[in-house]
Amino acid sequence: MTDRIDRKLSELGLALPAAAAPVASYVPTVDAHGLLHISGQLPFKDGAVITGRLGESVNLEAGAAAAQACALMLVAQIKAALGGLHRVERIVKLGVFVNSTADFTDQPKVANGASDLMVALFGEAGKHARSAVGVAALPLGAAVEVDAIVQITA
Repeated sequence: MTDRIDRKLSELGLALPAAAAPVASYVPTVDAHGLLHISGQLPFKDGAVITGRLGESVNLEAGAAAAQACALMLVAQIKAALGGLHRVERIVKLGVFVNSTADFTDQPKVANGASDLMVALFGEAGKHARSAVGVAALPLGAAVEVDAIVQITA
């Protein structure tokens, strides 16, 4: 599976970043009975967090790109935790948090940046349940944060 995902990333003009280290008192991943829980990941571009607020300083297209960057970091965390992507059975759920103004209501469209990448990379196994919610602020001023639950083999 890792080779197929590497090829797909290349086709999309994307590359996995190095898995980010935690910025507070938590671990990046926890394997609980075959479900890998991945802590919220922030969007990075060129080593810096993509910041801003949807409905204010960030447009929908840039928000979706930030969500995609979060998804790339989720995959990087999976690979780091498991030593590869061969144990991924299914992306079970994504939780997408969008730093947005009170009147911004397109959180699901922003979240599609992450969801669409999971399906592109994992095919049917990438189809998942999801939450997409607007929040008043995120760590480091990030535009988006995404966490995940992934079913893995032993």
